[in-house]
Amino acid sequence: MTTSALKRRAKEARSWLSESCFPLWAEHGLTPAGYFPEVLSLNHDELAREGTRVRVQARQTYVFTEAWRLGWKRDTAARLVQSGVAVLTGAAIAPNGLPGRILRADGSGFADAAADLYDTAFVLYALAEAARGPAPAAPLLTAAGAILGALDRLARDRVHGGYAETLPAPATRLQNPHMHLLEACLALHRADPDGGHFARASEIVGLFESRFTAGGGGLLGETFKADWSPPDGDAALIVEPGHQFEWVWLLHTWSRLASKPLPDAAQRLYAFAVSTLDDAGRAVQEVTRAGAPHDPSRRTWPQTEALKAHLAMYEQRGDARYAAAACRSFDVLMDDYLTEDGGWIDHFAADGTVLATDMPASTGYHVVLAFAELIRVMDA
Repeated sequence: MTTSALKRRAKEARSWLSESCFPLWAEHGLTPAGYFPEVLSLNHDELAREGTRVRVQARQTYVFTEAWRLGWKRDTAARLVQSGVAVLTGAAIAPNGLPGRILRADGSGFADAAADLYDTAFVLYALAEAARGPAPAAPLLTAAGAILGALDRLARDRVHGGYAETLPAPATRLQNPHMHLLEACLALHRADPDGGHFARASEIVGLFESRFTAGGGGLLGETFKADWSPPDGDAALIVEPGHQFEWVWLLHTWSRLASKPLPDAAQRLYAFAVSTLDDAGRAVQEVTRAGAPHDPSRRTWPQTEALKAHLAMYEQRGDARYAAAACRSFDVLMDDYLTEDGGWIDHFAADGTVLATDMPASTGYHVVLAFAELIRVMDA
């Protein structure tokens, strides 16, 4: 019964994407400068911004690549993907060969050309996904290779491992950009199995095992010193349930591609993150390593990561309790966060008060990916 209930929800996810989400964001399409809009109002009006983040251009390129794969208006989806790719391989690349952070909304160049590993990871991810979608693969993989070459040349930390999150290298290290670089490398491996991307992905998994989870309880930390040792003070005590869930899904993806057992850390992170959910199954932003709320507000993206983690455990173990948990996370998204017309209410206070004042386009990547995983796992 639980499996059939989850399959019904997978079909509902496909319908919501095809009938509401993709049409809404395609309707707004591209700005006069050829960029995806950064944000909509809660009434779906475009809100003027002086700049747009490169990561938004990358994430929306992925969204319409997934639309194309799911069979939604393939001509429209392909056109939007090609527009996104043109930005990611053109205006978004700074003279040093790495993506910059912010483009001026009028198309006149960079507002901030500084390299950021988080943005770089999403550009690589979008290029990899588009290469498995409607865009010609060879030039996109060549472009991704050039970005990786610049990343190795300018940002690789050959002493402590990983990559500088910004240039020059910061004193505080972050796991989050590395998590998304892992995601990008796994996507590149699927697009180009002989490109050496899996080895890079496995290096990041090694960093996860040796450094990111070296703190109390073996949980995933967020910030570290320059040598990846734990930070001082309260920063060492705070963890994000959404990222614990996200790593469960990534480790599942990595282990499937490697034909290896799921690392033990995945079960540990999953069990902890599940223990922090509220009675309705909703994930909060931050907790302590003891599980006490630190930031009890709730955003959309941790709910999508919970859904992906439940699906990963279900795919690994086939246990109905994981399917039931996935059903609950899906219902949380549909009941609390997603709107009938394809948008989202992105942020709530702990008491349910709406904190969101607009609708960030960047949230779409999280929702679309989680629903695409649900559709894939349930073959819906």
